[in-house]
Amino acid sequence: MPKSKHVCLTSGRVQSFIDNGFIKIENAFSAELAKQGQDALWAEIGSPPNKPESWSRPVVRIGFMASRAFVEAANTPQLHEAYDRLVGEGRWIAPNGLGTFPIRFPSSESPGDDGWHVDMSFGTDNPDFMEWRINVKSSGRALLMLFLFSDVGPDDAPTRIRKGSHATIARDLLRYGEAGATLRQLSADGYASTEGCDVALATGAAGTVYLCHPFIVHAAQSHRGDKPRFMAQPPLLPKTEFDPEAPPSPVQIAIRQACGLTF
Repeated sequence: MPKSKHVCLTSGRVQSFIDNGFIKIENAFSAELAKQGQDALWAEIGSPPNKPESWSRPVVRIGFMASRAFVEAANTPQLHEAYDRLVGEGRWIAPNGLGTFPIRFPSSESPGDDGWHVDMSFGTDNPDFMEWRINVKSSGRALLMLFLFSDVGPDDAPTRIRKGSHATIARDLLRYGEAGATLRQLSADGYASTEGCDVALATGAAGTVYLCHPFIVHAAQSHRGDKPRFMAQPPLLPKTEFDPEAPPSPVQIAIRQACGLTF
């Protein structure tokens, strides 16, 4: 795919990613691709979009989707440029689809999955997801990404993001070394070390993408609006382990600055 001639990430925006742990990219993919993605997801759900009475659950999860609309949405020139800037040119794998999709419906019922957490990166073949792991090098994950396939306002269950929490998590992970911490270990105190962080909401028009540091602490919330929220939350996968001989990427710089590391 050809490179974009438009620089979507200035040095200031890259620094914001290092400091805050995420950036918002508007118009990262087209409204038409968002509509095609919604149509495909409605077909997977098996519930008609024009019958709210059929929306009986607060959240429905759809797995990996690899049809054309999702592949194209994940691989626009703007996003490829952003992946290069944040992860390093040639250090990431182009997504061959998107997933998972926690589709959230207007509901007074608790979704049951709205706790603060960090996404784990490896060891995910363990049937006990509390034993999934993450380490200070972020083995197995280059970015956490949030793809909005519908307009998301403050009442539409936007993901909550603790700004700057990635630095705290990096320091917390340092003592676990390369073996890393399990989800059980890392979440034992409910991420109390990040409770003082300001909270941002992942709102935006369909076609918006949030690119987040792998260590960012985030959470779902209840849907108080009137239309379902469609979002994908895939990882961007690295091609290899971080190379200590290569110039550090902004993902690595954020970790190094937090921990005073030299890897």
